Amino acid sequence: MNEPQRITVTCAPHNGPLLAEELKALGYPVISSSILEVSTEGTLQDCMYLNLHLRTANRVLFRIRGFRCANADQLYHQLQTVQWDQYIPADSYFSVGSYVKNLTIRDTRFANLKVKDAIVDQLQQKYGKRPDSGPRQDRIVVFLHWKERDAGGFLDTSGESIARHGYRRVTVEAPMQEALAAAILHATRWQADAPLVNPMCGSGTLAIEAALLKAKKVPGLLRDNFAFMHLKTFDRKAWEQMRQEAEKLFKQTIADFTNQMPKIIATDQDPTAVSAARQNAVQAGVAGLIRFEVADFRDTELPDPGEHGIVILNPPYGERLGEEEHLADLYRQMGDFFKQRCAGYWGYIFTGNLKLSKQVGLRTRQRMEFMNAKIESRLLEYELY
Repeated sequence: MNEPQRITVTCAPHNGPLLAEELKALGYPVISSSILEVSTEGTLQDCMYLNLHLRTANRVLFRIRGFRCANADQLYHQLQTVQWDQYIPADSYFSVGSYVKNLTIRDTRFANLKVKDAIVDQLQQKYGKRPDSGPRQDRIVVFLHWKERDAGGFLDTSGESIARHGYRRVTVEAPMQEALAAAILHATRWQADAPLVNPMCGSGTLAIEAALLKAKKVPGLLRDNFAFMHLKTFDRKAWEQMRQEAEKLFKQTIADFTNQMPKIIATDQDPTAVSAARQNAVQAGVAGLIRFEVADFRDTELPDPGEHGIVILNPPYGERLGEEEHLADLYRQMGDFFKQRCAGYWGYIFTGNLKLSKQVGLRTRQRMEFMNAKIESRLLEYELY
């Protein structure tokens, strides 16, 4: 049970290369990668570490059996060979998730039912009673990956997605998901000792993720429940030690910034948004690293940029009918703001409307692909001389 196995870490579309870099930085090999996932290897203890540290991921899946199967009956029999009692206690609750692309399966729920039956039937023989199962993902989660004849049974060690980092208590319209914000920051040229200016900050996700990076606070510290905690194999002592080490590093790092002026500046013309952002930063434990102000983006104060300072904007996309014409002027004003006020910075605009982005009037250095929920988006980079 302590032998290294394949670990698949999933992410939002197009975030795979950034997640691969993050895994390498944590010392894990990248076996394979795509725009949606990265595979590495390790033990269940490594899965705990990854759930604690990863910023750009959705889920950490630990493979317990890979096999070939052509249909649902073969799936059932293959899963019956797994010793589920090694992982699932007698008095437990589990749920089943899956990715299924097999011609014999018309409804993914049927494959999920076969997985559940294989586990429940075996555990009933072992324990003399049936474990509870259902849709909730706050306990043990089993995951099936089945494409054509290749299948794998995994433990989803995250449970509820780790793309949500646990500090956002107050939101405004169309908030950016935390893992997406972390991935965007990884894609920029920003370095933690340089200024980061975030006008139009909304509920503050980009600024807060930057502050978490600067303070070396890992997102798992903000969460108290993961699926791995409910497994029979859960090593509580090892987990507490991991948390203590991460907490110690955060406290040491943030103490170094106590008497410094914040280099992360977040502004918004909406006082409600600034209030929400400030409350979220307090919840994240990094409010002291961010200077929040109510201001129009054009009036935002910019410190000396240094070599790696960035200004990053996340404007409205104009999703509703008739909004584009009104927003075209806003995008032109953003271009003027970059030209007139942001010399020496790297400028970034994150938008889901490429038509509007043409109104900025500046040549892009890079155009990086992202998905914001179901919206195809781009991170546009501008070198501001």
